[in-house]
Amino acid sequence: MKTITPGRRSLVGEPRPSEVRDSSTPAFRVRLARLLLQGRGWTVTRFAVDATFLVLAVQAARYGAPDALGTDGQALVWLFPPLALLVFALRLMYRGEIQVRVVDGLGTIVAATSLVAALLIAFSAFTTPNADTAPLIARAWVFATLYVSGARLMLAWGQRHARVSGLIGKPTLIIGAGRIGAQVERRLREQPELGLRPLGYLDADPPPTEMAPDRLAPILGHPSDLARVADETGARHVVLGFTSSPDSLLMPLVRECEARRLEVSLVPRLFESVNVRVNLEHIGGLPLFALRAVDPKGWQFAIKHGLDRIAAGGALLLLSPLLLAVAAAVRATSPGPVFFRQRRIGRDGRNFSMLKFRSMRIDTEGDHGPEVSEVKPGLAPGGVEGADRRTAVGTFIRSTSLDELPQLLNVVAGQMSLVGPRPERPEFVKVARRGGHGGSDPGRVAVSAYLGSIPSYDDDNKGVKLSGVREGSPAEEGGLKGGDVIVGFGGKPVATIYDYTESLGRYKPGDTVDVVVKRDGTETKLKVTLGKKPSE
Repeated sequence: MKTITPGRRSLVGEPRPSEVRDSSTPAFRVRLARLLLQGRGWTVTRFAVDATFLVLAVQAARYGAPDALGTDGQALVWLFPPLALLVFALRLMYRGEIQVRVVDGLGTIVAATSLVAALLIAFSAFTTPNADTAPLIARAWVFATLYVSGARLMLAWGQRHARVSGLIGKPTLIIGAGRIGAQVERRLREQPELGLRPLGYLDADPPPTEMAPDRLAPILGHPSDLARVADETGARHVVLGFTSSPDSLLMPLVRECEARRLEVSLVPRLFESVNVRVNLEHIGGLPLFALRAVDPKGWQFAIKHGLDRIAAGGALLLLSPLLLAVAAAVRATSPGPVFFRQRRIGRDGRNFSMLKFRSMRIDTEGDHGPEVSEVKPGLAPGGVEGADRRTAVGTFIRSTSLDELPQLLNVVAGQMSLVGPRPERPEFVKVARRGGHGGSDPGRVAVSAYLGSIPSYDDDNKGVKLSGVREGSPAEEGGLKGGDVIVGFGGKPVATIYDYTESLGRYKPGDTVDVVVKRDGTETKLKVTLGKKPSE
């Protein structure tokens, strides 16, 4: 891939980054994938496939019901395909999406075809009450739902495969080269099935690399260079992250993207609180995101936990021969218990013993595994820790995940869920809490009193502004002044109040921390020793 240098135009005949591909891939496959699986071609492909399979569904319904061919339902049933296509369009099934949710799409198909079938049956009942058209329309509904759902699954799989293999993908520019922009880049690289290829960043004042360690793509210029950079790179998508520029300067960028027909995505403020349950509402033209909190003790979770137990109980009955065979193999090939028990932290911080088939030889640690009170920095859960004591049977059941089947007993007991976050070991939960991800240890509570100052968000400087610095406070002793804007804390960027409080939560009173402040447009690095809370 050619390197595009900011401020320099591409040479004639020089390939754009978006056009560089693996030379081993046949050119016709690339052209065909780009023609059918992205952009307007993707819309046409889906429409044509839907229309084809709807017509086939009607034909299958008529073929299977020859007695209905002479009735009024024969003409009426042919209204099913055009009406279904109209409802699909109204339900926005032909719009472009970054992430295709297959389950949501299937639900929309069922709802749309059901609506069309109900409309046709109702129309027939009012216009030709003596005609028995319901059976034929019902058959068309069944075939249409199955055919279109299957076709959409195949199309989604084909597009995903083309994206992952690099046949298609939209070259993407990221506005804002800070921590949030770097997270966007990392996620896009980790998930090529999203179809967005990060090319680089546009930022007027990009933070240093150590404040955005996930940033790999180059800085291609200032946000005002959008037109030039888009021409040079062939960019087709722009992601607006957090920048050091005020928000008032972003609207001209959005308008320029619209004028150049560039797709635009936006990372919203308070994105940490935005989940899949968010609703977009409008009040007098002003968009509002309605945040819907998830209640883990609500009725939805109660139903889910009940269904989990029923499903796990049924799976235990169906898989009982396999469970007995694995248990016998474990017991016959090495001495010791059949099950391995390990302490895990479940819902509401409850400890329980998670079950697995034992896959290792018994050592002096017994069947509970090593008791670890502290975890070394950089160590993550998973894999084989310490000496490799796996048996031949253990290696096989680990590679096939058969060792996980006894956890169905944990699900039946209400300690785990079939679908949900995996419970972690106590020592790793302790590390996560100490790092500010889910709790606080005594003496490490994140409060602004550690600095003796009152924080507020500064939109212009994208940081946390200090006001009311108390005389003799750690903030004053460290050189901080009222009006300073904290943009870095402990080597981590600070763009929101959340970043500030999370960073404070990693330290305890008496720790000395590097604080980067912006004062009169100039960044200054200070060393501040944290004090105790007033109550201590």
